[in-house]
Amino acid sequence: MQEPLSQAALKSVSPAFERYTNETLLDGLWKRPQLSPRDRSIVTLSVLIARNQTIEMPFHFRLALDNGVNPAELAEMIAHLAFYSGWANATAASAIVKPIFDERDIGPDQISPADVALLPLNEAAEKQRAQMVAENFGAVAPGVVQYTTDILFRDLWLRPGLAPRDRSLVTVSALVANGQTAQIPYHLNRAMDNGLTRNEASEVLTQLAFYAGWPNVFSAMPVFKDVLAKRAT
Repeated sequence: MQEPLSQAALKSVSPAFERYTNETLLDGLWKRPQLSPRDRSIVTLSVLIARNQTIEMPFHFRLALDNGVNPAELAEMIAHLAFYSGWANATAASAIVKPIFDERDIGPDQISPADVALLPLNEAAEKQRAQMVAENFGAVAPGVVQYTTDILFRDLWLRPGLAPRDRSLVTVSALVANGQTAQIPYHLNRAMDNGLTRNEASEVLTQLAFYAGWPNVFSAMPVFKDVLAKRAT
């Protein structure tokens, strides 16, 4: 696995990039009070995993642990993003986090097992979601519709190792990072129903601008604006 450049080496390649990294990101963005360091780590790791950007993962997995994201939550993020960004991305992230868990003596007892007691299901909301998806796409891809109900919304989303708000934060971050704006309205609304505030949603976009790139964020902003405006009324 390729290692990130040292600060001195980075400066020798691109002094401007090294300055932006230290001054704008690490001493600026990451210290803004509008979003907790823990949430910033969740957002950033979600981007890196969703886009398979492995070179910065070791630094950010360690930083996430330092910022209060516990090992079980990291494990659940990887499992969650397998569905929202693809299996190979989760496999790559697993290979990188394993030696970090080893170096910090993080064992199986600190990670949720495969089979757990699930959180309660909102039967009415899930029935409405499943009916809408079945009506729109049941004839197009019945297998996808079935797995969406049985595995995603009646299993993955109910696993207690990652709070519903955090699962939403992971999902929205991955959608913005990969330019999947059509999926954002449902999941941003769900995130806010799960406790993400308007101000936090705004700051998530600011964090994402640096780690997913300005074009992806500017593509997502009209969608965020529409969702926030409709919720305000």
